[in-house]
Amino acid sequence: MFVSYKWLQDYVDLEGITPSELGEKITRSGIEVEGIEVKSDAIKNVVIGHVVEREQHQDADKLNKCQVDVGEEELVQIICGAPNVEKGQKVAVAKVGAVLPGGFKIKKAKLRGEASHGMICSLQELGVEGKMVPKEFAEGIYVFPNDAVVGTDALEALSLDDAVLELGLTPNRSDALSMLGVAYEVAAILGREVKVPETSYNTSSEKASDYISVKIEAEQENPLYLAKVIKNVQIGPSPLWMQNRLMAAGIRPHNNVVDITNYVLLEYGQPLHAFDYDRLNSKEIVVRLANDGEVMTTLDDAERKLLPSNLVITNGKEPIALAGVMGGANSEVYEATSTVLLESAYFAGGSVRATSKDHGLRSEASARFEKGLTLTVSL
Repeated sequence: MFVSYKWLQDYVDLEGITPSELGEKITRSGIEVEGIEVKSDAIKNVVIGHVVEREQHQDADKLNKCQVDVGEEELVQIICGAPNVEKGQKVAVAKVGAVLPGGFKIKKAKLRGEASHGMICSLQELGVEGKMVPKEFAEGIYVFPNDAVVGTDALEALSLDDAVLELGLTPNRSDALSMLGVAYEVAAILGREVKVPETSYNTSSEKASDYISVKIEAEQENPLYLAKVIKNVQIGPSPLWMQNRLMAAGIRPHNNVVDITNYVLLEYGQPLHAFDYDRLNSKEIVVRLANDGEVMTTLDDAERKLLPSNLVITNGKEPIALAGVMGGANSEVYEATSTVLLESAYFAGGSVRATSKDHGLRSEASARFEKGLTLTVSL
């Protein structure tokens, strides 16, 4: 479990306790803190810049000549080879004199005869693991939201100055597989109170049952299944602060709907799953054991031959998810999704563990179902 020190402060007052001191206290209480990482420790002098002009380098097809505002009196010229750099973007700029991970120092340079005073950075170049980077930025530079402030600290904006504690959890500590679970542990250690998040939402006169019915045929494996229908959804990126928290916890951001389900999983320890309602092609959810030889394609684009012991979520005809493990590609939320079916359920740990083992497939959700849920979310 990766725990963001900054995020933890939302629930527990950590005033006067440094990340290293907190790590020592948690370890002494019985949960080993295996490491504490602050990515910005190895990075200096990286700011948010604004690409004012971009033109192709006259002597290199794959290089771009950019005029960048970094919050100083004059624009700086930076030669950038990223395929996605464009005029108008807010980007991370390592200024001359900056230091990047691995001790890489940024100096004035000439690239094909043109001066370059700095470097426009990808997240990978700032120390973020490639599999955590949002897909749209996986092959190029990172682009901030339009409201990012030019000249300010890019590392702070990306929360790379945060301390992330890695907890080594034993099987009996499933309660610490959520930020709130860790908060209760830390509050007990420090003798302080837990600040539980306040929640509010708008209700509707419409009922989910008008849109979907739920039938559980395998009650032993699935004692409880709840669903809500959310209409008029607009898919887009989640807020930067949420993306930062997901990446710190080892989860790649996708879009606002998928990200909020993962955020709830991390905060409360309760896995959720979002289906594209219109792609279900039915008005029913049936939870059952798979038919022998039944096949489905999961969200990782792998075709999986199911076993009769595998619990599946279906649309009444075909599987749309491996229960508690991974959703199906045929019901995935995507850019055109406008109506979402949101699942919150309890799946028996033994069933999820067996399915996960059968397919060599582990997920953040399966890790929590396997160990047993402690904090739950009702829909």
